[in-house]
Amino acid sequence: MSNNRRRSLVPGAKESLNKFKIETANELGVSLTNRNSGNRSSKLNGAIGGKVGGQMVKKMIESYEKNLK
Repeated sequence: MSNNRRRSLVPGAKESLNKFKIETANELGVSLTNRNSGNRSSKLNGAIGGKVGGQMVKKMIESYEKNLK
């Protein structure tokens, strides 16, 4: 049977991405602490996660494009 756990291809990438996620959320004025997320609906948590994730992708693309030049 296959193992469905996601494994990082780059050692230390998970920690770096978590740090990046928290920094991005802070820039958007969003708190990602577990203690606050229990007070929000799953719909709102999903919207917040999508907003943070979308902003992370945007910043990664901008960084990549900048390094191409």
